[in-house]
Amino acid sequence: VQLVESGGGSVQAGGSLRLSCAASGYTHSSSSYSMGWFRQAPGKEREGVASIDSDGSTSYADSVKGRFTISKDNAKNTLYLQMNSLKPEDTAMYYCAGRLYYYSDYHYWGQGTQVTVSS
Repeated sequence: VQLVESGGGSVQAGGSLRLSCAASGYTHSSSSYSMGWFRQAPGKEREGVASIDSDGSTSYADSVKGRFTISKDNAKNTLYLQMNSLKPEDTAMYYCAGRLYYYSDYHYWGQGTQVTVSS
C-alpha cells in the first residue's frame, strides 16, 4: 500500500488548509482500513492528530477538536484532513497512515506534507 499526501503549504493564523492522502495498492477493500493523520514538529515527538476507523467513527486530539475534520472517500481511496482556524502551533510535517482494521499499529505511512502557520 502506498500513501501520498498533498495539500500542505504556508498559511496565516486563522486560515484553512485541506490535506489529502491518496492510497494505492490496497490488498483488501478500502473500507477494511482504518486511517489516521499524524504530525511531527521539529524537536518534538510524532503525535496523532485524527483517525477514522473502518466503520467511519472518528477521533481527534484535544488540541484540534472543533477545528480539524477527518474524512475519507472509499470510492476514491482518498483520506482528507480539513484544517480550519489554524494556529502557529499546528506547524509540522503531517503524515497519513493506514492499517487493516484488525491491527492496532499503523503499518503504512506516507512521506509527509509540510504545514506552516505564521502568526
